[in-house]
This record gives sequence, structure tokens and C-alpha cells, in this order.
Amino acid sequence: MKKISLSLFAVSALLLTACATTVKPSYVSPTNYQSYTCSQLTSEFDRIQQYINSGVQPAKRTGVGVGLGVGGGWGFGRHSGWGFGPSISVNMGQSSNTKNTELARLYGQQDAISQAAQFKNCSFVPKRIVNNK
Repeated sequence: MKKISLSLFAVSALLLTACATTVKPSYVSPTNYQSYTCSQLTSEFDRIQQYINSGVQPAKRTGVGVGLGVGGGWGFGRHSGWGFGPSISVNMGQSSNTKNTELARLYGQQDAISQAAQFKNCSFVPKRIVNNK
């Protein structure tokens, strides 16, 4: 039984790891680049590619959150009953975008730039190199 659960864990971890390595581009509208000339589109595409090649470092964000709510429920046993009461939660911490999230955004920008260059009938349409790891 222990061998079966261990092998299931290993297979699921392997599958999750394999799925996590492929970064799919997020959607960016090509209309964001409609005012660019063909040379500006190529320069912007190259600038994004240089940033990707140099190593993407997503910006860290810090935040504080306070929540106020009403909770309710009922109990069992000696102190059974039901009721509603206020609840307050305070969350302080730091979150950051992952590298894959930032890469997906950059890939989406590159795809939008390629589409904008194609719509403008540019002589050179930059294409993103798909890197399957």
C-alpha cells in the first residue's frame, strides 16, 4: 500500500512539473501598438527579447489588507446552539508575481507586436521563438 501511494505521488509530481515548465503567453491586444511605426515595433520587440534573455525579475509588491465580516454557525455537544458574530481579519505580507507570470505577459506583448506588424504590412514581422523546455 505504501509503495502504491508513493508511486502515485511521484507520478503526480512529475506530471505537475512537466505542465509547469511550459509558459503560455497571456493575451495582449495588438491595438496597444497601432500607433507604432514598423521600426518602432521591431525595436520594442527586440527590447522585450533582450529583457527576457537577461533574466526576468518580476517586481515585488507589498500590501496590507483588513477585512470585516459576519460569520455564523452552530455547534454540537454540550454548548450546542447557533448564532452570528463579527469577524475581523488583518493580513500583512508580501506577494510577488512569479517569473512565469511575467514571462507570459512578455510573450503576450511580443505576439501582439507581431500581429500589429502584420496588420501594418511591415516588410519584417518579428516572431517570438517558442522555447519548449
